[in-house]
Amino acid sequence: MSEGEQIDADTSAQAHRFAKVHRRAEPPLTVANLLLLLFAVASAATGQLMLKYGMTGAAESVTRSGGTLLLKAATSPWVIGGLVVFGVSALAWLTTLSRVPLSVAYPFNALGLLAIVGSSAVILHERVTPMAWLGVLLVVGGLIIVVLSRSST
Repeated sequence: MSEGEQIDADTSAQAHRFAKVHRRAEPPLTVANLLLLLFAVASAATGQLMLKYGMTGAAESVTRSGGTLLLKAATSPWVIGGLVVFGVSALAWLTTLSRVPLSVAYPFNALGLLAIVGSSAVILHERVTPMAWLGVLLVVGGLIIVVLSRSST
């Protein structure tokens, strides 16, 4: 082994030891962290629904009586409330990320997808096709697989 190869091998071994020593232990998904994560996802979905409802109303108001969409949206209680709820969800999400590995937290957004698609059909009376429902179920199935694989390691 040449001197250069030996230095590369030593550097690689040191880097491996550093990574092994400095690897952060991933905290378990506690009940409190799970509840915070679910709150972040649910409030994000709620905020999105409020924004959609408010923007639909603002667009209808512009069509009916004129004006600018931006002004109607900026004065809509539903849009303002949706932004506030969405902001709260962002703070909850940031707190979640400080406590839960991203590889665990992010798949939970699949529940947000389920909540938004379901609520848009029930509350907003939007049409959701069977293929869209199948897609949502596949995504939620993926979430279940990620969570189960996480708990088995």
